[in-house]
Amino acid sequence: MSSQVFELPDLGEGLTEAVLVRWLVKTGDAVAVDEPVAEVETAKAMVEVPSPFGGVVARLHGEEGATLQVGSPLISVDAVRLETYVEEERAGSGNVLIGYGTSEANTSRRRRKVVPRSAVRSPARNGERPAVQSPIVRRLARDNGVDLQALTGTGPDGLITRRDVEAASEPVVVVSDVDQRTGLPIRTRVPLTGLRKAVTATLTRSRTEIPEATTWVDVDATALLELRADLKETGAAPGILAMIARFVVAGLARFPELNSRVDTERGEITHLDGVNLGLAAQTGRGLVVPAIKDAHRLSMRGLDAEIRRLTAAAREGTATAAELSSGSFTLNNYGVLGVDGSAAIINHPEVAILGMGRILPRPWVVGGDIVVRHIVQLSLVFDHRVCDGGTAGGFLRFVADCVEAPASAMADL
Repeated sequence: MSSQVFELPDLGEGLTEAVLVRWLVKTGDAVAVDEPVAEVETAKAMVEVPSPFGGVVARLHGEEGATLQVGSPLISVDAVRLETYVEEERAGSGNVLIGYGTSEANTSRRRRKVVPRSAVRSPARNGERPAVQSPIVRRLARDNGVDLQALTGTGPDGLITRRDVEAASEPVVVVSDVDQRTGLPIRTRVPLTGLRKAVTATLTRSRTEIPEATTWVDVDATALLELRADLKETGAAPGILAMIARFVVAGLARFPELNSRVDTERGEITHLDGVNLGLAAQTGRGLVVPAIKDAHRLSMRGLDAEIRRLTAAAREGTATAAELSSGSFTLNNYGVLGVDGSAAIINHPEVAILGMGRILPRPWVVGGDIVVRHIVQLSLVFDHRVCDGGTAGGFLRFVADCVEAPASAMADL
């Protein structure tokens, strides 16, 4: 029997470390080539790491929650002939691989069930097959120190819900650990790892390097809502965010300074040919910005489909590293959080971000009369190195005019 050590592989995108979220195997388990053995969280995404070796797990290197460096040992696998275990199983020696059945006569070999991608399973009840658990609930359980295997889910087929995890969570107060400035006990300490560490670095760099400015405008979105209602009567209609996204892409074609990069080493501003539209999305792992590649080539319906796909992937933790790091301009719909306006932080190395608040009925002056209209606030934060207020204001006014007169704007797109 020979032992092979599998090291944490290069995860791409210049990443050098990952947090070991969960082991998918345990010592003594049989693993096949390309079978996932661990779930890790990088600064970009949650991924499963497959084993390049087949055999029996001899050792797991690292505890769940630990930060591992690329190239450090992950698991050790004993390369054995599985046929040997099959013969032992038939002979009833009792020395069989875990998950390969019992020593009863005529028992067929059963391979250990591979844990599906991004899945934690709740305990089965009354012989039912346990259900696949969502990444958001897994993250909540991990942050609160709750063992999912010890819970009985109240959802369909024993699914563990967020409420189940919250009910099992106990506040952790370390009385002996006191904040020196306030004198208050410290409840918990949350390490800056994985995505949160990457977000911290990006936003800090943005605030440090970018001389930003903010401009905003209140926009009458009544005609936009009416147009979408008309489209719904004829079939599926794109969402409001997709419609505004199309106006944003058109605006960037007219004001390319806002779809650029500042290359400080070469002392130049690089204007990009095309738009990868980033979409700020709040997830259980934190704020991520998946990007719609070549958004300038898509219609409103095409943008709508990609928005739905990417936001779902971001919340499920399945968005790829490329999708999470390729944006050229970001659209942030903070209205879904129930707020009207915000001065966002630019997603470095981008140079601008457009924010959209919630759409609310408000009194508005139309033709000298006060009427009720549906108003939304749009705010643009931009890097003053790439343009001045005239360009920023021109872009924002273009998008606002499209929102106020969408039918006319669509005829020109």
